[in-house]
Amino acid sequence: MDKKYLTISALTDYIKHKLDTDQHLQRIFVQGEISDYYYHKMSGHIYLTLKDENAQIRAVMYRRDNLQLTFTPKSGMSVFVTGNISVYKKTGQYQLYIQQMEPSGIGALHLAFEQLKEKLSKQQYFAEKYKRDIPSYPKKIAVITSREGAAVRDIITTIEQRYPIVQIVIFPVTVQGDFSADSIVQAIARVNEGQYDTIIVARGGGSLADLASFNDEKVAMAIFHSDIPVITGIGHETDTTISDLVADLRAPTPTGAAQAAVPSLTEVTRTITYFKKEIIRLTRLSYMKKNERVQQLVSRRAFTYPLHLIRDKTQYIDQLSSQLVQTLTIQLQRKQQRKQQLKARLDKQHPTEKLNHSKQQLLFLNKQLQHKLRLSFRNKQHTFAILMEKLSLLNPLQIMQRGYSITYSKTNEVVKSIHHVETGDDIRVQLYDGTLHCLVKEVNTSDDE
Repeated sequence: MDKKYLTISALTDYIKHKLDTDQHLQRIFVQGEISDYYYHKMSGHIYLTLKDENAQIRAVMYRRDNLQLTFTPKSGMSVFVTGNISVYKKTGQYQLYIQQMEPSGIGALHLAFEQLKEKLSKQQYFAEKYKRDIPSYPKKIAVITSREGAAVRDIITTIEQRYPIVQIVIFPVTVQGDFSADSIVQAIARVNEGQYDTIIVARGGGSLADLASFNDEKVAMAIFHSDIPVITGIGHETDTTISDLVADLRAPTPTGAAQAAVPSLTEVTRTITYFKKEIIRLTRLSYMKKNERVQQLVSRRAFTYPLHLIRDKTQYIDQLSSQLVQTLTIQLQRKQQRKQQLKARLDKQHPTEKLNHSKQQLLFLNKQLQHKLRLSFRNKQHTFAILMEKLSLLNPLQIMQRGYSITYSKTNEVVKSIHHVETGDDIRVQLYDGTLHCLVKEVNTSDDE
């Protein structure tokens, strides 16, 4: 019997076919711990390993499926997954193809809330420095909420009771469901295209799933980037959403949001009345003080005897006029004296005068120079004669004429002592008129003689 050998591809296709057609493996529910988690940025697919204490299996979740995730999977996280088993032909490895995933132990919505909260907190979307002040006296308010329900009625009733002069515009949206987040984002964008002072985003209470739209990142970004201040009143006082955290002001309920958006007209009227009375009181007080000041001025001598004041001032003006004339006269005399002094100095500095003076000074200096030169020449001649006389006295030749001589050794050194020569040495004796070459026959000291 001939053996039939299968190719690897044929064997893999057979195994894959068996797994793909097995009804028990077409939709399975698996619980395990994620490890080797990897998100492929180019394709958007997620690759991971699911394991327990005894086994593990490779798994993949394609982009079209993981887009529906409400949380971010991580290694070490325990999850429930739904999918099917098949074979990846290139590696011959069987793996789990995940269609759905949710965390085990903690709800997916709660985990998604915590993860988004941590992410936006790190990016400072909740920071107080980005919170804007709510207008104290708005003229036009936009309310983004469901058309039906108690929330919109509570808001309208509260605002009309507290501040009926403000204009309210309702922007109805879907507050829960698949398209609710987009509905809220679009409403915020439309409001920012108009002239509104404040936005109220509100809905009634509900479960975490009911409030999911207000924990959506898109809604949070729309609130944060709104050009108009936003007040949120979502759910009950114990409910806190991501939208509450990014809003400029969070109110505990829709009614609280309405109260925060407008002042009490009664309080405003009371305040206006108070300030009106204060203005009247302060105006009267100011009038009384000004009137008292006027009376003080009127009672002064200038108002009682104005002619006396005029006469005094006239006399004072005459006195000042006389002083002015006297001062100007003195200053004029001083200026004239100064002018005469400057003219005299100018005449002395005239070029002709200076030239004549310089000529006379030059002649005087020339005579002095010639006199000093003659005197200096005579002094120099006298000094030269004295020095020549002294020099001739020190001339060796003049000394030799008196009978002195100089003795040199055979090395041409001057012999100053008998110790510099020995018997038999040739010596040279320099006389006034010539030289003697001698031989030392005997050396005697002064004592020997």
